[in-house]
Amino acid sequence: MAGLEVVAAETSEKILRLYPNETAWHSDWKKAFPEAYREKTFLNRKEGYYHRADIFTPCGTAIEFQNSPLCLEELRSREAFYPNLIWVVNGAKFKGFKVLKHLPDVADSRLSAFEFSHTSNLTMVRKSDIILGVEKPKVMTFHHPELRNVPLTSYYYSFRWSHPHRVWYEAKCPIIIDLGGYFLYQLKQRSQLNGNYAYLQMIPRKNFITQYCGNLPYTQIL
Repeated sequence: MAGLEVVAAETSEKILRLYPNETAWHSDWKKAFPEAYREKTFLNRKEGYYHRADIFTPCGTAIEFQNSPLCLEELRSREAFYPNLIWVVNGAKFKGFKVLKHLPDVADSRLSAFEFSHTSNLTMVRKSDIILGVEKPKVMTFHHPELRNVPLTSYYYSFRWSHPHRVWYEAKCPIIIDLGGYFLYQLKQRSQLNGNYAYLQMIPRKNFITQYCGNLPYTQIL
């Protein structure tokens, strides 16, 4: 990583003292990874500051566990700092967040002429209506003849977030939402003319952890 270097253990210990009262959620996540991957502190000589990665893997991936809201400035700072960063966010603290319905493959070519509606119900509108500026485009469910043959997946989901932390929609790096249990949800967005459509991809927790632990055994987070 150009401009970054790991600092000595003594300096790292001093910096860790700046992060008191770590939550059990944060601590449990770090314990799921080998000790050698945890709490890596880097010095950016160009900018003149230190930054600590919760997890830094041998393949050069930084994983940040975020339990509290983050401002846009801090998000951009961290994403600029690490070439390969993944956010894991404590979704159990989100207000009004609920996983809803199975979605089709959003990249299915049969949906290229349609756009998802920004509602809790699973509906779509014709892209041509958006282009033509139709004030009230026809809303279609997946029972409509033009959509009924498009299968739903077992891993893409719609969701409702009544009080969203909008900064996460600005992230350039992957966002993994932890709601507890055996599955995680990656926040994704489909580019649309009527505004990006946010959706979730379900990922087994075990798969996510083992992906970055290499051949090391999986540690179950309780």
